[in-house]
Amino acid sequence: MNNSKRFPFVERTNALGLSNVLPFLPVVLTYGTKEVELTALLDTGSSVNIMPYDVGGALGAVWEAQTVPILLSGNLASTEARGLVVPAKIADYEPVLLSFAWTKSNDTPVVFGHTNFFEEFDVSFYRADLAFEISQRTKQFII
Repeated sequence: MNNSKRFPFVERTNALGLSNVLPFLPVVLTYGTKEVELTALLDTGSSVNIMPYDVGGALGAVWEAQTVPILLSGNLASTEARGLVVPAKIADYEPVLLSFAWTKSNDTPVVFGHTNFFEEFDVSFYRADLAFEISQRTKQFII
């Protein structure tokens, strides 16, 4: 991949005490004058990017000001969510606007899904090496 950067999988322990290594990517999210540095789980099975309630709060977003409802499925199907778009800075790539389903739950990490992380970045997984590579897609404009 052109302009690719390699990242290691990260070991995480769940609430049951079970450990696993997963593709978590460091990112800085910005909203207004606030920014939050965190890691996001790359999830090729997720249709959308997911942001837990506390992360939106730390960014200074106001729940009542977000008027676009998002319907979720799977484990979060019963959780209310609203659309929130924030700039994201990953490594030394150009910042991108990422659309999130901001959930009224803290039972999930920040998740990068198909809409729209995987539209902005190409990803290759090397599970046997416990690593993954990303590269920012170049914008193609047709005139």
